[in-house]
Amino acid sequence: MTVALLAQADGYGIIIGLSVLFCIIIIAAVRIQKRYLAEDSDQSEMFMVANRSVGTGLTASAVFSSWMWINESVFSAAYTYKWGIALPIWWASGLSFQIALMAMLGIVAKLRVPYAHTSLEIIKMRYGKYAHWLFILLNLINNIFGCGSMILAGSQLVTGMTGMHVIAACILIPVGVVTYTAVGGLKATFLTDFLHTTIALILLIYFSLAVLTNEHIGGISGLYEKVKATDDYIVGNYEGSLLTMKSKSSVLFGLVLKFGNLALVLMDTAFWQKSFASEVRSTVPAYNLVSIVILAIPWCTGTIIGLSARAIEKNPVWFDYPNTLTLTQVNSGLVMPYVLKSLLGRGATAGLLVLIFMAITSTVSSSMIAVSSIISQDFFRTYINPHASDRKILKVSHWGVVFHGCFMAGFAIMLEYAGATNNWSTYFRPIIACPGILPMILTLLWSGQTKRAAILAPILGLVSGIATWLSLSWYWSGAINIQTTQVQLPGLYAAIVSFFSPALYSVVISLIWPSRFDWREFLKIDLIEDKSQTNSSLPSKLPSSEAINETLRTGSDSEKGAYLTSGEESVQPPSPPSTKPNAHNPLDEVVHPFDEETLKHIKRWLKIASIYFVVNVLVTIVLWPLPLYRDWIFTKSFFGGWVTMAIIWHFGAIFAVVLYPIYDGRYEIARAYNGMAKELKGTRVKS
Repeated sequence: MTVALLAQADGYGIIIGLSVLFCIIIIAAVRIQKRYLAEDSDQSEMFMVANRSVGTGLTASAVFSSWMWINESVFSAAYTYKWGIALPIWWASGLSFQIALMAMLGIVAKLRVPYAHTSLEIIKMRYGKYAHWLFILLNLINNIFGCGSMILAGSQLVTGMTGMHVIAACILIPVGVVTYTAVGGLKATFLTDFLHTTIALILLIYFSLAVLTNEHIGGISGLYEKVKATDDYIVGNYEGSLLTMKSKSSVLFGLVLKFGNLALVLMDTAFWQKSFASEVRSTVPAYNLVSIVILAIPWCTGTIIGLSARAIEKNPVWFDYPNTLTLTQVNSGLVMPYVLKSLLGRGATAGLLVLIFMAITSTVSSSMIAVSSIISQDFFRTYINPHASDRKILKVSHWGVVFHGCFMAGFAIMLEYAGATNNWSTYFRPIIACPGILPMILTLLWSGQTKRAAILAPILGLVSGIATWLSLSWYWSGAINIQTTQVQLPGLYAAIVSFFSPALYSVVISLIWPSRFDWREFLKIDLIEDKSQTNSSLPSKLPSSEAINETLRTGSDSEKGAYLTSGEESVQPPSPPSTKPNAHNPLDEVVHPFDEETLKHIKRWLKIASIYFVVNVLVTIVLWPLPLYRDWIFTKSFFGGWVTMAIIWHFGAIFAVVLYPIYDGRYEIARAYNGMAKELKGTRVKS
């Protein structure tokens, strides 16, 4: 039986208190954006894609936060406890290349579909409504299982730590997120993502260093000696050691994770929206920066916390001594809470509860924006009311956020009563989410993929994957149930089939019934415009943030005034005459909304993103972990360098996604501060 580490009051207090706090912060931030930065979340372009004006730093912070699930910290430590030092590296390598791929696809989308709002809008334009319905379903399944499993995993963890009822946790966690997401839209989630990332990274580095330097661990050298001295034998590891990279279970889990994470990125409209929302100059640098620093979380936290649990769990300092962790507790993620409670006490354990809340709500908020955009843009505006005004679409988006939040709470509760765990969903999710990945990629990269192929390939891939999963589960285990379907090999083979077979189906079907798509069709996707609102849509080409910042630094007062606001009025930056494509124009008359200089810039970034993606795959999957997969156990000196580099990498992540966004947004921060200072000064003078 699990012993509660904190009181139930701690669980309720932290979840409800932080929900209220973030609601207040976001409501204030939205008012500041609208009043001093001319960013109005009461317009759907701002609500869904943040006016496509988010800079490199904030984009990087938001992508990092969306990708920093509790899996990467809490569960990587738990699985390191199970399988040893190899696990964090295979986990880290399964987080990086997807972001690098998304950087490449994001810049392709900037080039070919400059005014897209969701990835599904691209499917609709190219293949029509039946393919559109299919990919809506695939995206919703991916979002629902990804978000639902995260809420459930977090709720089960909170329950294990505090004794709080798991159903209460499933309901309370999404409530606050619904409020601030509905009010603030995508830009609000960018801001909360930054706060979440800042708090989470500081807590994680504190936990890692405090545990490592604790007297019962004795630093890097002490940790190595204590782990080496344990009599734990890990089946599938070289000589059963925790300190070897030759770990069969770690490799198999890492491969399954790679497929699942690929689906979570490419089949989640949230990552596409963050790409659409970023400036042209920010997409590739932001995503590639995250692909580098995201390695730090499982590498540093998983290694130190997971091995520390092995080092102390048989000593009197262990919180639950003389009991050791059961497999159920490990799979529930209780390794990290037990280590913090044993070595750092109640305060650090409460801090972990804060971290869990940050990680879950960040994931849930981006999922809510993604699903609400599908409801408002891909369903309502496409099939219910094609002429809906900006205000109407925004209202539907708000209700979409509320509906998704309520549905996800219910779905997480359903998973709880069905007996599902985070471990089971890790193996199941890739099978149902992977079939649409390669057809989605080919939609942007291959003009030869046909409508028939785009519809049939994912369906055939899904059927093939599920058939592989169930048949192998039955063949190796003799039954099909919640336990046999989370065995590693059936899950891995099924994920491989689900991922690769749609490409084969697509190519074969496209070659049998060939046709070619004209990329100019994508330029007919336009901005959402409400002519009744003077500020309801973007101009086709806004000045870049660099141009605005240069004006603020060197321009005259009259020039600066164009970008600043005064009192209740806001003035938009000037824009050149619109060159927006018209949906009714013949293809020969359709023109790209970007000028030649911008197009050259995009193509240059596309080349950089493509090269970087190949390098990333070679380094993180081949050149780094594979040479270490041999009959060898870490020496003390190698282990010391390994852990030291992991800690340095973590500090690098703090600089990249906490400090750099502040520097990158310094002029916007200054504008908001100056606006508030002027207004406050004017109020004092009047009084």
